[in-house]
Amino acid sequence: MPTPRCFIVRHGETEWSLNGRHTGSSDIPLTANGEKRVKATGKALVGNDRLIAPKRLAHVYVSPRKRAQRTFELLQIGCKERVPWQEASSPESEGQIQTEANIDITDAIREWDYGEYEGLKSSEIRTLREKNGQGSWDIWRDGCPGGESPEDVCRRLDALIAEIREKHHQKSFDGSDDEKADVLVVAHGHILRAFAMRWVGKPLTETSLILEAGGVGTLSYEHHNIHEPAIILGGGFVVEG
Repeated sequence: MPTPRCFIVRHGETEWSLNGRHTGSSDIPLTANGEKRVKATGKALVGNDRLIAPKRLAHVYVSPRKRAQRTFELLQIGCKERVPWQEASSPESEGQIQTEANIDITDAIREWDYGEYEGLKSSEIRTLREKNGQGSWDIWRDGCPGGESPEDVCRRLDALIAEIREKHHQKSFDGSDDEKADVLVVAHGHILRAFAMRWVGKPLTETSLILEAGGVGTLSYEHHNIHEPAIILGGGFVVEG
């Protein structure tokens, strides 16, 4: 069996992501350009002969924020079940059922709680801290006053990663012939960068990763070994025989 993968997808562009404003609990919609770009990403990367093969998905995790949920819809994965946040099936997926994966809305991948820094740009945060005599700011080291610390974020992400490995990936290493083992995670910039670091067991202070709005990353394992988690820098597409 192929080594299972975990795809991480950042929601598409919003006015706040475009302007560099920290967007945690605020539910800002995608821009028209953001929607257009996510649709293009779906056409390019989603398909059973492409990077994200719907028939190989075992599970989908989506943030509670509408901008992430809309991003998932625009990828047009084509789920058999109704997505949890909709009262009826989406017109975009009708007649295009491609996966039987279950979908979970989970707080485990909501964006970092920015607390007092919600809606502020990094430059504004630095000015505020200088005014208050607080010194430099690094979210990976300092967290956010009134919000989450790096330790808070690590706890929720580590629990989810353990769940993914136990429930959806372990079977591939135990000899299962079930091709449905990949996982899709649709969330936000800071939390997905932290997710990738925790996937490989690194402290957040070592983070030097970037994930653009609407971007897709791939996590997996080296040597088909669940004890060797890895970040895939680039990979070939699946070609059906």
